[in-house]
Amino acid sequence: MNNLVRQCVEIIRQKTDFVPSIAIVLGSGLGDFAMTVDKVAEVSYEELPDFFPISTVENHEGKFVMGYVSGVPVICMQGRVHYYEGYTPDQVVMPIRVMRELGAEVLIVSNAAGGIKDTYRPGTLALITDHVALFVPNPLQGPNDPEYGLRFPDMTSIYDRRLRRIIQDAAFSSRVILDQGVYVQLPGPSFETPAEIRMLERLGIDLVGMSTCMETIVANYLGMKVCGISLVTNYAAGISAYPITQEEVDTEGKKAAESFKQLMVESVAKIYEYIESDKNLSSNA
Repeated sequence: MNNLVRQCVEIIRQKTDFVPSIAIVLGSGLGDFAMTVDKVAEVSYEELPDFFPISTVENHEGKFVMGYVSGVPVICMQGRVHYYEGYTPDQVVMPIRVMRELGAEVLIVSNAAGGIKDTYRPGTLALITDHVALFVPNPLQGPNDPEYGLRFPDMTSIYDRRLRRIIQDAAFSSRVILDQGVYVQLPGPSFETPAEIRMLERLGIDLVGMSTCMETIVANYLGMKVCGISLVTNYAAGISAYPITQEEVDTEGKKAAESFKQLMVESVAKIYEYIESDKNLSSNA
């Protein structure tokens, strides 16, 4: 796996020597945020070797976009890949490994999610406080390379408390309403049944989707600081009398695009200030 990641990085490095500080995964309906990036380079997934996964979901562009947001060097995944597309866990998280190898120290991951908590409405942005990943394979299974991370990494604070506080402050200053909750990744691609949603609710889960947990597990393993934001695009199954559709997901994503943009622009700047000051403190200790 590590050799495959390095092959991808070598190809990207032939195109640009840009070093990102923050990696951003753009979920369903949120890909237009990449248009706010002062672009330095972009690399389509199809330019990478055949083993690199390609986005097959409609409205997922399938490329890395590199450049600056508020003067901060970022790399965006405009179009993620999902386990339900038929990829292995290793393939699903390969883009995270590549972005880390390129230099990213922070991962901001976003997704479209169904809302279980009764205070959620379609269009709600919610900060992920924790997750449940028991329903999908763990992407760290298999041989471990101690050069990259521990065999048994701790997941107690996978969604960094300080980053969460920064995003909450950014939401307040940019006047974006931001809720919070616990997220679960299910395999997909079918939406959940009402019985499954009732079970998840009893487990203390607020947000349900088909991505994110695999990616954040690997990012945490690789030593990245992690935070996540869900866009509630629909009521979870059984909460509304209407069936769930992909069109609903895309529509709510477009409606929330401006709020998400405001929140991200403000958050990226504040997170960058934090990680740089933390480096200075560590170097002076």
